[in-house]
Amino acid sequence: MFKKILIANRGEIALRIIRTCKEMDIRTVAVYSTADRESLHVRFADEAVCIGDAPSKNSYLNIPRIISAAEITNADAIHPGYGFLSENAEFSAVCSEYGIKFIGPTPEMIRLMGDKSTAKDTMKKAGVPTIPGSDGLLTDLKTGLKIAKQIGYPVILRPSYVLGGRGMVVVSDEAELKKQVESGELFRISGDNPVLIDGFLQHAIEVDVDAICDADGDVFIAGIMEHI
Repeated sequence: MFKKILIANRGEIALRIIRTCKEMDIRTVAVYSTADRESLHVRFADEAVCIGDAPSKNSYLNIPRIISAAEITNADAIHPGYGFLSENAEFSAVCSEYGIKFIGPTPEMIRLMGDKSTAKDTMKKAGVPTIPGSDGLLTDLKTGLKIAKQIGYPVILRPSYVLGGRGMVVVSDEAELKKQVESGELFRISGDNPVLIDGFLQHAIEVDVDAICDADGDVFIAGIMEHI
């Protein structure tokens, strides 16, 4: 059992982790930017360390400063919460390098599932059914038109590295596909991000199954949610 956990996040998710740690008699360390000095997660944690200025790149996304905070407070582990560095393979690897437990996936797991294209390829190799679409990233308009014709419209263009559905565009015909790709709008939205193309399922029901697995191979199914 950990004695002290540093929470590499802020706001509600940090408070949830702090509450759980208190119930488990585990001490907590909050990190914060100068803008969050008076935030609740700073007040409720057992210890708190300022890791930089308000821009996230100077604080909550700054790996060296977070590792330094863990070292000076003698934290056993780092909980990344969600967002920020939670899906950053480098962060997970650096934690291991410094002998700090990363509460989350291994670097290799993050690399396999960190972007949509690699994740889809991983699922195919595991024998999991996937939606028809491009084998990898969309490299040019000609290839995109060919794939769309094969699978049939409508299709969906999705930035490979952006989460939460941001930047996705549903395309209903060839003319619209040409417009979207040639305009560069997709790449502007997603920060010059590679794009893949998939068939768009209309009137589908999305089923989410949340599984929690530990390092000993124990698996807990947290629940199933349906979205229409």
